[in-house]
Amino acid sequence: MTQDHHRTALVTGTAGFIGFHTAERLLQEGWKVIGLDAMTDYYDVTLKERRHAILKQSAQFTAVEARLEGESVLMELFAKHRPDVVIHLAAQAGVRYSIDAPRSYVEANLVGTFELLEAARAYPPQHMLLASTSSAYGANTEMPYAETHKADSQMSFYAATKKANEVMAHSYAHLYHLPTTMFRFFTVYGPWGRPDMALFKFTKAILEGSAIDIYNHGDMSRDFTYIDDLVTGIVNLIAAVPEAAGARDVAREGDSLSAVAPWRVVNIGNGQPVQLMAFIEAIEAALGQEAKKNFMDMQPGDVPATWANARLLKQLTGTIPQTSVEEGVAKFVAWYREYYGV
Repeated sequence: MTQDHHRTALVTGTAGFIGFHTAERLLQEGWKVIGLDAMTDYYDVTLKERRHAILKQSAQFTAVEARLEGESVLMELFAKHRPDVVIHLAAQAGVRYSIDAPRSYVEANLVGTFELLEAARAYPPQHMLLASTSSAYGANTEMPYAETHKADSQMSFYAATKKANEVMAHSYAHLYHLPTTMFRFFTVYGPWGRPDMALFKFTKAILEGSAIDIYNHGDMSRDFTYIDDLVTGIVNLIAAVPEAAGARDVAREGDSLSAVAPWRVVNIGNGQPVQLMAFIEAIEAALGQEAKKNFMDMQPGDVPATWANARLLKQLTGTIPQTSVEEGVAKFVAWYREYYGV
């Protein structure tokens, strides 16, 4: 790629955990990145500002502070920059917070995504990649989760808004021939992570000598996905553009490609469940300190296990996440100690 022919990616949520790492990787690979973020105060805004400050060191990064759902914000960005690729990572996150503040999920996740789809309809990119969640599988107990499983029994309002994003995007893909990939993330962790996530909270509490809350009495398992592996999956999927319906042979076995639209959903996970207690042991090992444990009942809206079938990701990109929990947790702890000076 020559320096004169930068491809342009519009990435939403670039001051967020996943958006920051995704934008950083794209910049390293020679992309021009337009980064949109609202800098909401759901968690420490300073952390978001520091992530953005790193991205702003690149001349190829343009920071835009605005709300997705603001009328005409996205339309104007699309008109000005005509992005080749859109990676939509901005959202109101968090399962538990969606019980307390559901309206913020309507505004950011439903209205914000609608505004994005409308802008894409007016100025079509080559590929739209939109974040969903493993929580979309809801009450499904068939493991590992495959993209072709029914996902109609969401157990939190957060998950419901993400499933709604999937079907909204499918309708636009069908009506306006917008190639769209939805990715269902599993439990993502790593440096620059979110303070409301378990790894961050556990690390902070252990270092402070406080007890950590362990839900469902520790009988939980998650498909923990290290951030660098997740970003590799996202960036590799850019080239896996879904073909328009009718322009292809029958979809390969296990492919979620729609019969009526250039749209598919892809899991990005390790395909290996890890028990929560094993994850906590990895944190204790990295910190060299044992946690005080407070065992509790399951939280409303939560599920006891998530586990990805990663076969489709492997078929489309040739690779799946590989980083072990021990290695990934150690990298997070090293970052945490440096960032907070502890």
